[in-house]
Amino acid sequence: MSTTTGENTETAETTWQTLRRGLALSPELRTGLAGTIALALVYMVGRVAVPVAVQRGIDHGIVDGLDLDVISLTVAITAGVLVVTTICGYLMMRRLFTVSETALAGVRTRAFRHVHDLSMLHQQSERRGSLVSRVTSDVDQITQFLQWGGVILLVNLGQLLVTTAVMLAYSWQLTLVVLVAFAPAVLVIRQLQRRLAGAYGLVRQRTGTLLGAIGESVVGAPVIRAYGIAGRTARRLDTAIDGQRVAQQRAIRISIMGSSVGELAAGLALAGVVVVGVSLGVDGTLSIGQLTAFLFLVTLFIQPVQIATEVLNEAQNAIAGWRRVLDVLDVAPDVADPGEQGRDLPAGPLDVRFAGVTFAYPGGPPVLHDVTLDIPAKSRVAVVGETGSGKTTFAKLLTRLMDPSEGAVLLSGVDLRQVRFDSLRARVVMVPQDGFLFDATVGENVRFARPDLTDERLTAAFGELGLADWLDGLPSGLDTPVGERGEALSVGERQLVALARAYVADPDLLVLDEATSAVDPATEVRLQRTLDAVTRGRTTLAIAHRLSTAQAADEVIVVDRGRIVQRGPHEELVRDTDSVYALLYASWLEQTR
Repeated sequence: MSTTTGENTETAETTWQTLRRGLALSPELRTGLAGTIALALVYMVGRVAVPVAVQRGIDHGIVDGLDLDVISLTVAITAGVLVVTTICGYLMMRRLFTVSETALAGVRTRAFRHVHDLSMLHQQSERRGSLVSRVTSDVDQITQFLQWGGVILLVNLGQLLVTTAVMLAYSWQLTLVVLVAFAPAVLVIRQLQRRLAGAYGLVRQRTGTLLGAIGESVVGAPVIRAYGIAGRTARRLDTAIDGQRVAQQRAIRISIMGSSVGELAAGLALAGVVVVGVSLGVDGTLSIGQLTAFLFLVTLFIQPVQIATEVLNEAQNAIAGWRRVLDVLDVAPDVADPGEQGRDLPAGPLDVRFAGVTFAYPGGPPVLHDVTLDIPAKSRVAVVGETGSGKTTFAKLLTRLMDPSEGAVLLSGVDLRQVRFDSLRARVVMVPQDGFLFDATVGENVRFARPDLTDERLTAAFGELGLADWLDGLPSGLDTPVGERGEALSVGERQLVALARAYVADPDLLVLDEATSAVDPATEVRLQRTLDAVTRGRTTLAIAHRLSTAQAADEVIVVDRGRIVQRGPHEELVRDTDSVYALLYASWLEQTR
């Protein structure tokens, strides 16, 4: 028994702490809060004032003898109170909706930016659909709670207290009847709310899994069709949908149980008030007007209790969403921007130094072992090796998408961990293997690197890359839409646009992660000639899958099992016919024949 109590206390504390942290995350909610509460108070008092006016109209305008003046005055006062109450209710809700949308837009923005600040390792460890759901559906649940719950819950609590006080003024006996009817319901609902916390937490988790499965099936549609696994994918999606449905149904069942208990308590309270009220009326303790007013007041008492049950259901859902958002925000980026305390990279071409660098992915063995390496400024270096040898890790460390487990990566003598991101991203550009494109035009995708470039300058850039004829062959030239993820273009064409984007960025250090691997041989030859000119005068590190890239480099670095085993010009390395590089080169030549 003690264990259960301890767990419930811990859950209650965690819920309260989550709510406090979530509200602290939204300082915008405090904007105009005093005015909103003032409107809520007027709205609340106005609703309670109506039964009092009705009671006086019945007792003094009808029971004591028909008095049209009293009845008219009562009707006028009641109508005036209803008008004022309605206006206050409208203004309160409008302010609440405006403030909550503004506040949650801020939460969404902060969460989205924080997700982008997280390292690639963390992003890869969690499904993208789950991360997206935290910024979308989880925040939507919080919005719904704030708009229909937050202040409404406070208003109803105030209405409950004021109504109870007025009920006591009319009849303490009837008030006791109402409280006795609702006391067991409160205890039951409290227990159900604790179960709801876990139920809605599971709902938010299953929703994230569902979004991840849907996103994966849409993005991977070509692979699904190619391998004929539509049925298997459908079953996997059905499992995710069914898991979300089961979790949602369980939460709804608990919620309905709470509502049903509240309805039962409301029925018992009304029945008890009628029975006891008639008895008090017969004894002369209670007038007809007072009994009628008390029945109105019981309705006003029941309404907040029922609304509170619904609001608390939404609160549990919102708190589950808040937890998931806070879980992301609590993850400290392991690749953090030093900000104002950081340094800018020195002007001019950049040299590279790996000083005793070791890197291992979480829970795995090292993929780079104690690498010490110097690359002079303005040199063009190709890093080659078998798949899984660790060569791509070079690119990620050099662009600080990841930090080394041991040692340091330095550009012109400055540790990358000390370099401000603004300076690093302006001076170092990486072209990844997949050549990701945004759902925009060719020109807009290239212009992401330099928003100020005119169409004339962009066209000239394609000409300098030897791609003028390719650009002219597109349906609308620079205005050709590339589609989502660039899928309106071929894989090779996407890579051409990505290379053009890197070129106009004019970096001092250019990192190519197998950037020409998806380009056809004819285009590669043409592109290689252009890259020879483009890379001249700046430091270039190319992760090479096709060894034609290595042939054009000033120096080749050969990586094998996370260690540098050879280094030197292509012509020199290929002479040692038994070396790792010579074997790689011979294998590549065999494949290209």
